[in-house]
Amino acid sequence: MNLFFLLIYFIIITAVIEIYVVLFRLTGLKLEISRFQVISLMTGTGFTTGESELILGHPIRRKLATFLILFGAFSLAVIISSISNFLSDDLRMNDILYVAAGVLLVFGVLKLACIQKLLSKLFHKKMKQNIELGDLPIRDVFLTDKEDYLLNLHIYKDSSLAFKTINQVIKENERLEFVVIFIKRGELKIRRNIYNEKIHEGDQLFLFGEKEVITEYFKDDMNIMEENLKNQHHTPLTRQFNSG
Repeated sequence: MNLFFLLIYFIIITAVIEIYVVLFRLTGLKLEISRFQVISLMTGTGFTTGESELILGHPIRRKLATFLILFGAFSLAVIISSISNFLSDDLRMNDILYVAAGVLLVFGVLKLACIQKLLSKLFHKKMKQNIELGDLPIRDVFLTDKEDYLLNLHIYKDSSLAFKTINQVIKENERLEFVVIFIKRGELKIRRNIYNEKIHEGDQLFLFGEKEVITEYFKDDMNIMEENLKNQHHTPLTRQFNSG
């Protein structure tokens, strides 16, 4: 009886995993990342990977993750109890079958294209109404198009921008599809008169715009940065983002 119960319960767990894979996908997470993170949340293992930031940095995904963590802990307790024959003999298998059928029904409904479309609209509508911009991850704020690009450019003494202003290096920058968000100089963040600010060695420029434009005009400085970071023999401090 306990073995039959375990079999049914594993079916329930599998169905719950697939339900939450669908829900995470509807928030914009890729399928392979969704499945791994759902299993990680339920088992309490592997959720320290860099991909977990995609869950922690998204308000709706955090709420979904809360249930998975609790359900995973509960499931572990149930499985251990069943294996050790702690469960009572008078447990009604009919009740378990009803629960399993209910979970499978929910999974089947969520697989319907019309339901997925409806939930996707609901998630995005709720985010627009109730979510502060600061709660959203960078990808959801800046990288809304496949051509969007965000670059943290480190400046070295041999960079073309070193000891010059952006206006001196790129004459018609106002017509180009990119902006400098700010210049980071040590602990100081420079936000005013950025394009006429002389750039120093060690500065970091945060650029946002069209990927093709940024890579074309800052290609040499990006290559210099990558070469210098390789020579430092440690994990790069810079991050480059694109929506692809």
